[in-house]
Amino acid sequence: MLRVAVIGSGPSGVYTAQALVGQEAVPDVEVYVLDRLPCPYGLVRYGVAPDHEKIKSLQHNLRTVLEHPRVHFLGNVDVGAGGLDPRQLRRLFHAVVYCVGAATDRHLGVPGEDLPGSHSATNFVSWYSAHPDAADGRFPLAARSAVVIGVGNVAVDVARILARGADELARTDVPQGALGALAESRVEDVWMVGRRGPSQAKFTTKELRELGTLPGAEVVVRPGELALDPAYGDSAGLPAVNRRNVEVLRGWAGQTAGAEGTGGQGGAADGAPGAAHAKHRRIHLRFFLRPVEIIGDPDGGVRGVRFERTVPDGSGGVTGTGQYEEIEAQLVLRSVGYKGTPQPGLPFDAATGTVPHAEGRVLRDGAPSPGEYVAGWIKRGPTGVIGTNRPCAKQTAAALLADAEALARVPLPDDPVAELRRAGQRPVRWPGWLGIEAAEAALGRELGRTTVKIADWPGLLVAAADGER
Repeated sequence: MLRVAVIGSGPSGVYTAQALVGQEAVPDVEVYVLDRLPCPYGLVRYGVAPDHEKIKSLQHNLRTVLEHPRVHFLGNVDVGAGGLDPRQLRRLFHAVVYCVGAATDRHLGVPGEDLPGSHSATNFVSWYSAHPDAADGRFPLAARSAVVIGVGNVAVDVARILARGADELARTDVPQGALGALAESRVEDVWMVGRRGPSQAKFTTKELRELGTLPGAEVVVRPGELALDPAYGDSAGLPAVNRRNVEVLRGWAGQTAGAEGTGGQGGAADGAPGAAHAKHRRIHLRFFLRPVEIIGDPDGGVRGVRFERTVPDGSGGVTGTGQYEEIEAQLVLRSVGYKGTPQPGLPFDAATGTVPHAEGRVLRDGAPSPGEYVAGWIKRGPTGVIGTNRPCAKQTAAALLADAEALARVPLPDDPVAELRRAGQRPVRWPGWLGIEAAEAALGRELGRTTVKIADWPGLLVAAADGER
């Protein structure tokens, strides 16, 4: 029997487990999926927005893999700093596959970035997704104006959550504390700002269109900013997604044609001219603005964001014009990408934020390290969508299985779970996760809602212990 540890229970980890137990060439493979959290599914549970129920339903497919008789989920197992290191894991498993993602956000590198009121979008997502590390999150939702820096899908998600009514979110699994805070939110204007043009934005068309379907919000686009994009007038040569994005933006621009030239301070004057807004929230999509400073107020919070106007440089990038604009904001959410972090005991390429590898085999000093593998973002960088992890995982699994004969010769202790406990870990097994599910369903019934996520470590671990009794 070949015993493999997969570190991480998100899509890349679960797809790796599926590829290992689903093939016939090496029939005797047993996989232990280890996760720092007591809950499986990674970013599908803690990164997909609560109102995206179709995407969240992917959990059902991942669940099928984790319930395979030769796959064992072990949550609440800490690997890395303060936890298990690669040498300890290699004494318990013939092979270890690290599927640990890209754990941190990229920084803007501008003055004021760390002011109270300036947060990474990832922290905001973790808060409304009930990640236990974010249980004490505090975001200034008394703000009238919020700026989201970035034009990818995460930026669209946080803008949509800020603009969506709490009554709609009550039908989701958003934690009760976050729901209450969002219900009391005073945000009226949400600004989503990109340094380049609409044809280069990273959001998908489905996500973009959703902004226009929110019953309590309207979308405001400045035709003059769209026109700066060389591909805007003739989008036929763009990839299909970018072309559709431009078409959607063109439609909104036609509805708010009077917005051009009305200044950058926000408010009702930034929409269509002449009439008051019937909807109580506005989502402003702005382009060709590069953040240069997050401006503080006398009380130590955020007062606004200073941007430099950019223009296309003819080579796919942008250049500054020396013209500046300030957008008022009391809340800033930075959504400019992820990056991997060094994994204790593993080699790391700081330039790419990945572990050096060859087809998934970890490289130490340029040579494959026996029994060590990577998959997912820590392997290839934060690129692609959830489905991109499947072929990535298959490649790594194929490399591991090709090495199986040599790996399986190493003797191992009989019971890795007992050894993990001896090492100070307190694994949550699958019945413990089922206990968490049951507790979240009960919490939803108690609150008159659907299933409601438990958002704190003690609550999760108590529910897991109940499930394992």
